[in-house]
Amino acid sequence: MPAALHEAALKHLQTGRDLEAQLCCQQALSADPTHADSLHLMGVLSLRKQHHDHAVEWFSRAIRQEPRPQYLASLGLALKHAGRLDDALAVIDKAVQLRPDDAALWHQLGGVLMALHRNSDAFATYQHVLKLSPRHWEAAYLSGVLLHEAERLEEALDHLDRSNEWQPDNVSVLSARGRTLRALKRYKEALADCRRAQRLAPDDPIICNNVGDALLQLNRCEEALKWFEKALRLRPDSVEILANRAMALLQLARSEEAIVAYRRVLALDPDHARSAWQIAHLQLLVGNFEQGWEGREARWRVPDFAPDYPKFAQPKWLGKEPVDGKTVLVCLDEGLGDALQFARYIPLLAARGAKVILVVHEALRPLLSNVQGVSECLPFGASLPPFDLHCPIMSLPLALGATLDSIPPESYLPPIPPARIQAWQHRLGPHTRLRVGLVWSGNPHQLNDHNRSMPFTTLAPLLDLDATFVSLQKAIRPEDRLRLDARADVLDVTAELTDFVETAALISCLDLVVTVCTSVAHLSGTLGRPTWVLLPYIGDWRWLTGRDDSPWYPSVRLFRQNDLRSYDVVVKRVRKQLSAMISSFRPPEGEE
Repeated sequence: MPAALHEAALKHLQTGRDLEAQLCCQQALSADPTHADSLHLMGVLSLRKQHHDHAVEWFSRAIRQEPRPQYLASLGLALKHAGRLDDALAVIDKAVQLRPDDAALWHQLGGVLMALHRNSDAFATYQHVLKLSPRHWEAAYLSGVLLHEAERLEEALDHLDRSNEWQPDNVSVLSARGRTLRALKRYKEALADCRRAQRLAPDDPIICNNVGDALLQLNRCEEALKWFEKALRLRPDSVEILANRAMALLQLARSEEAIVAYRRVLALDPDHARSAWQIAHLQLLVGNFEQGWEGREARWRVPDFAPDYPKFAQPKWLGKEPVDGKTVLVCLDEGLGDALQFARYIPLLAARGAKVILVVHEALRPLLSNVQGVSECLPFGASLPPFDLHCPIMSLPLALGATLDSIPPESYLPPIPPARIQAWQHRLGPHTRLRVGLVWSGNPHQLNDHNRSMPFTTLAPLLDLDATFVSLQKAIRPEDRLRLDARADVLDVTAELTDFVETAALISCLDLVVTVCTSVAHLSGTLGRPTWVLLPYIGDWRWLTGRDDSPWYPSVRLFRQNDLRSYDVVVKRVRKQLSAMISSFRPPEGEE
């Protein structure tokens, strides 16, 4: 009789008649309180009602009668939902031991390991699932998610491709693959996957946001803005979507609206440091240095910002205490170009009576060791002498009250050793033509690199001009290396540029440097060499807005993209100006 009642309960459960199923189970248990299948089914019914503690009790009673793997799997699920993850892991592990060839049990084990943030163990578990069941789409999908989190992007994409093949048009798979393609900077493909996911789930705000984000990476900012606004209609208080909308407004040069949007983010989430940081950049962009420098201190609350910056026991100095007679350690906290730009404030700090110890990357140390006011210059990782205070180099303008009208001169570097310059003059040969240094890309990990950098081929229209072109490009990308090697008309000596002193010596021998916004732009500008900086439509905050000169570097000229956001147009303008410069070139006296 209990078995028949259990069968009836199963039929009721399959047709969604949970109450009738419960009544049948209760009748079965009245007849036989130890009937394991009915105890298990009562647990299933409790789980469907999200009565997790009751479900745990029912499943446990069933297991005491018969420790079947199926019952253990159900108990593990209930424990997981109840937040008892360690208990769930132990139960599912026991089930796996009883039935080691069951892919479903291994898959469930992987889910608990993921919930415990034991990602490497979860990944190994999902890989075992794929050995037991080679076309298990969900194990492939979750392996892809874990690989993405581990930044093993190509492997992640391979798993997600397989999952998509075995389970076409799955929203979760398409969304994950879109995120991975975005991380790989394959933005067009990312957009295609996001659009497919959105067609399958048109009212999902996160998917609408992902479509907007892919469009934003492709500089289709007006379209992106519409998708963010659609997403916000579905989820008005999403901090992530609001922040993305603010970025779209920023990229559209609608700065005031962007500030309002970022402030909306901060109203919802006062700890959203990246929004405060962006507001500071927008203020600096228009020359509001006082608020901008102070606002940039929010960067220290941005996750993963400056992971190499040491943890000091000494207090941070931001200008409030006198430093006369104190030893202040100034440490690089952002990029190499930032160090070159803001090392100009070190003499002002020393003029206040501070003894300054400077800590920078080894490549910069030979160049900055003899800056006026630096008593000692050390590389990262070196043993530090005693000091009283520390100050990140990018916080010096705040600490010293820097304004747009009080930017120190750029000529703070000591003279480059003449012997090094002479060596490069000899290496370059007779100075019968204009010498032009070229840099076309920066650090690929920089957040805005896809906007600021360009392929080497974009500069090709310059190369047929009658000049000597010299590559200053370090870390050449594979696709650019092939094209550069094919050009006999571009001298590539970057293997010999072992540090910034060597690069400075070479730049001292050039007539012009044409570069995107990288450390070379700052080095060349600091040396006072004629420098043309090619900027995206929305340039970095340090170049301000609406001008083609720079208060930081009098020898720098800015060439900005227009609203077409194309470097082809910029290079066309550069070619015209360079052609005129070549026409008027006369070899320096004594260097013919």
